[in-house]
Amino acid sequence: QVQLVESGGGSAQAGRSLTLSCSGSGSVDRRPCMGWFRQAPGKEREAVALIANTERTRYVDSVKGRFTISKDSAKNTLVLQMNSLKPEDTAMYYCAASLIPCRFGGDPGTWMVDATGDFHFWGQGTQVAVFS
Repeated sequence: QVQLVESGGGSAQAGRSLTLSCSGSGSVDRRPCMGWFRQAPGKEREAVALIANTERTRYVDSVKGRFTISKDSAKNTLVLQMNSLKPEDTAMYYCAASLIPCRFGGDPGTWMVDATGDFHFWGQGTQVAVFS
């Protein structure tokens, strides 16, 4: 069983930055795929960013150029750096780990939701609220 714990959420003004971290049991470097997901009220949970054990990454279009997913091997944590925040980034953010490789294909319009089924372990989530 893999346990994941997110931290770093909170409130921020639009245009500002927040950094989310995810620590857990097991090595973040050995997981075939890890990711950050988010779920806003009334919406489906969707992938925000994925990172493979090869360091290849994938982002949902709405965060490209603003968010960066990375691993801190020394601290064994998964990081999501969120810059230029927008009110529409408001959501509960979840860290997740998969036992299978990251999804780099799929329908461009639905892969971010479809990817939720690929992940086996989830954190409890951390709330991010962005106000204008």
